[in-house]
Amino acid sequence: MKAIQLEEPKRFKKIDIGQPESAGPGEAIVRVHNVGICGTDISGYLGKMPFFSYPRIPGHELGVEVVEVGSDVTNVAVGDRCSVEPYINNPESFASKRGFPNCCEDLEVLGVHKDGGLRPFFKLPARKLHKSTSLKFEQLALVETLAIGCNAVNRGNPAPEEHAMVIGAGPIGLSVIEFLKLRGCHITVLDMNQQRLDFCKNTMGVDETITFTGDEDDFVTMQDITDGHLFELVIDATGNNRSMSNAVNYVAHTGSLVYVGITTEEVCFPHPIPHRKQMSILMSRNAHPKDFDDIIEHIEQGRIDTDPWITHRTPFDDLIDNFESYTKPETGVIKAIIEVDE
Repeated sequence: MKAIQLEEPKRFKKIDIGQPESAGPGEAIVRVHNVGICGTDISGYLGKMPFFSYPRIPGHELGVEVVEVGSDVTNVAVGDRCSVEPYINNPESFASKRGFPNCCEDLEVLGVHKDGGLRPFFKLPARKLHKSTSLKFEQLALVETLAIGCNAVNRGNPAPEEHAMVIGAGPIGLSVIEFLKLRGCHITVLDMNQQRLDFCKNTMGVDETITFTGDEDDFVTMQDITDGHLFELVIDATGNNRSMSNAVNYVAHTGSLVYVGITTEEVCFPHPIPHRKQMSILMSRNAHPKDFDDIIEHIEQGRIDTDPWITHRTPFDDLIDNFESYTKPETGVIKAIIEVDE
C-alpha cells in the first residue's frame, strides 16, 4: 500500500509499505479516512519542530474506522468510528503513573517520533481509540487539535469573566479559544494576520482582537481592554521565540502565562518582570485521554461547532503538490484535511 513519508525537511515522497500484521492483545488495526494538518506537521516540514525525527510518515490528527481488534479488546469493535489519541506512552513510566501520560518520558507521538496516519491502514494500541456513534471522520480528525487547546486552558485554569489573551490565531490558537469560551472568559486575540483576526472576531465570536505592531499602542490597547490590569491568563500559541519572550509583559499581577507553542530557539526575558508579578509560567504538552472523550461529547452535543474549521481539503494523491501552500497564512488556511483512500 502507498504511504507518504517526509524524508527530510521540505522533501516528501510516496513509498510502498506492507499491510499491518494481525492485531495482537490490546491492539487494533484501523483504516484511515481523514488526516488533519496542524502546526506540528508544518514545523516538521520546515525543520523547526524539536521533537520531530526523519524519515517519518506524518499524520496524528486522525479520523479512523476500526477494521480488526485483538481478542482482549473491549473498548472498541470492528466498524467503530474513532478519533486517535496519538500519544503512545509507557503506562509504567513515572509521569504516566502520576496521571500525566501526555508527557511520559518514554512518549512516542504518532507522526512525530513514530510513523503516523498518512497511509491507508496501521496498527496501534486500542486504548488510544476514542469512538463516536455520530461524528463524521473529518470531525474526528479535528479532536486532537481541539485537545491541545483544551489541555492548555486546563493548565491556565481561568475563572469565568476573567480576561484571557490568546497570542497566535492559527489552529492551536483557535482550539484554545473554543475552551476559553466554554469557561466564560473575556477573550482577546493578538496576531499579525488581519484575515485570521477577522475570522476570530466574525466567526469565533471573540470579544477583542489586536493587530500586533510591536509598538506602545499594542500595550495601551491591552490596558484599555482590561481596565489597566492586563490579562489574568495569557496563552502563547505561536511557537515563535520572540513572541514567547515578549508575552510576559502582557500578564497581570498574580496571573498565568501558558506556552503551548514550541520553539527550538531560546525564550528570554528579564527575571524581575515575572517575579514582580508573582506570575505562574506553565507549559502545556499534548492532552489527556479524558480530553478526547470530553471533546467528542462537546461536538456531539453542539457545544463546539466544527463547521467553520475546515477551509481546505486535499486528496491523498495531491498532498505533496499542495502542502507547501498550507505553510503560508496568506492562503487563508485554517485547517486542511487530507482524504485518504485505499
